[in-house]
Amino acid sequence: MVNKTNLLLLLLSLFLTLNLSSAQLRRNFYAGSCPNVEQIVRNAVQKKVQQTFTTIPATLRLYFHDCFVNGCDASVMIASTDNNKAEKDHEENLSLAGDGFDTVIKAKEALDAVPNCRNKVSCTDILTMATRDVVNLAGGPKYDVELGRLDGLSSTAASVGGKLPHPTDDVNKLTSLFAKNGLSLNDMIALSGAHTLGFAHCTKVFDRIYTFNKTTKVDPTINKDYVTELKASCPQNIDPRVAINMDPTTPRQFDNVYYKNLQQGKGLFTSDQVLFTDRRSKPTVDLWASNGQLFNQAFINSMIKLGRVGVKTGSNGNIRRDCGAFN
Repeated sequence: MVNKTNLLLLLLSLFLTLNLSSAQLRRNFYAGSCPNVEQIVRNAVQKKVQQTFTTIPATLRLYFHDCFVNGCDASVMIASTDNNKAEKDHEENLSLAGDGFDTVIKAKEALDAVPNCRNKVSCTDILTMATRDVVNLAGGPKYDVELGRLDGLSSTAASVGGKLPHPTDDVNKLTSLFAKNGLSLNDMIALSGAHTLGFAHCTKVFDRIYTFNKTTKVDPTINKDYVTELKASCPQNIDPRVAINMDPTTPRQFDNVYYKNLQQGKGLFTSDQVLFTDRRSKPTVDLWASNGQLFNQAFINSMIKLGRVGVKTGSNGNIRRDCGAFN
């Protein structure tokens, strides 16, 4: 009996430890200190989107890359110094577009221009709100976000390796990576739907259209017409900086066409197309391809779960005066 009691206490302690950080998150966290925070951020994001569409996929991708490495704490925004190579300078983060960082910086400036909001809102909460806003501005669902995160106190390039999904990953690898962040197979499929927006460098798909394996140069799961399009857009001697749309059909619209593309063999990465070819994920792909509302709700639920990953509290974080530097 004592052993069972001790085991229950241990499990309860573990549960409380895991949930303590996310327990402080709530929708109206800044109601007392900066009541108009969400409108101020949205206005700044809207202005930035009007300047360049890249703002939308860049902000969304920045959020994923931040949360997947030691949690949602804006550590990806920290600039490297002579003494520290930060996350953003790791090889896998070098392709993060500057417009994502600039979106957070502009929103922070807008908040700091309001006396009662100055240095009251964390950079990671700004990024969380901005990500929600760009999804909505691209035609996606509007949803409430939980707030109350602190900014992280550490950012090292060394901490990035093995934490982010790769274009060549299969469902086993993807599921494992997401599980490490408390995210399920369904969460992985839903969050992959963010590839309905954005761009990828041509070099990321060379292995699928030119050097697939010893038997065939082209990945047989790719739609033949799509291969022709990809080869036309991405000849082998192309400038490695050239990018193509992730979604060849509605690249500027947040929608469920990503899943319809997978059904037609038009997933850009291997990690996209395997969602349709693997029997574990295919039923969900088919469901969301046929029902955009179900996808939108699943995406919202998974984004809220993602926003709870690795939240910093108490002495483990602070509110930065400069989102790009520890202070």
